[in-house]
Amino acid sequence: MNIAIPIFERFTALDAVGPYEVLSRPPGWTVTFVAETTGPKRTETEMLSLSADATFDELPEPEIVVVPGGYGTRALMHDETILDWLRHAHEHSTYTTSVCTGSLLLGAAGILDGLEATTHWMALDKLAELGATPVNRRVVEQGKVITAAGVSAGIDMALTLVARAIGPEMSQAIQLGIEYDPQPPFDTGSLDKAPQAIVDLVRGVPELS
Repeated sequence: MNIAIPIFERFTALDAVGPYEVLSRPPGWTVTFVAETTGPKRTETEMLSLSADATFDELPEPEIVVVPGGYGTRALMHDETILDWLRHAHEHSTYTTSVCTGSLLLGAAGILDGLEATTHWMALDKLAELGATPVNRRVVEQGKVITAAGVSAGIDMALTLVARAIGPEMSQAIQLGIEYDPQPPFDTGSLDKAPQAIVDLVRGVPELS
């Protein structure tokens, strides 16, 4: 199974690396970071870079597409190079997926038309503008299209994907292997749980989202 994760300037690190950690583990599965040009792409904090090892032209028809989010998605919503690649890849993919605001690129490519989809809670309203029906769930499955909410939800999405593609036992084994057993110190990880003061703090400092 060939998995392509497109990266770009100002992507969110965990959006890409979280799914990578899950999807790189099934036997015979290969994850490739792709971009319009090869080489390093820096995250939105500019503190980390990942290297794209293949161009879009070199991997036009991956079996799985995982689109990460980040501030850089906004600049790409009218970039026909990546949108055309997404459209073509989706025509041939087994699964087309996104994490966080990566779903905005799927929407801009027309892939989410008429489908339920999710994204980071601060960007849910934008999905409706792109033809999707926004839903506030951590992972949303619509046929072969799977979207995940903000950042850390990409791990849940990837585990869901493995369970669908191979079976729940493999997904559970990977979950145990990476010891994914979240026990956060605070129960403020979703909009409906966080106090209003914390919501306002995140809205006022976008770097926290």
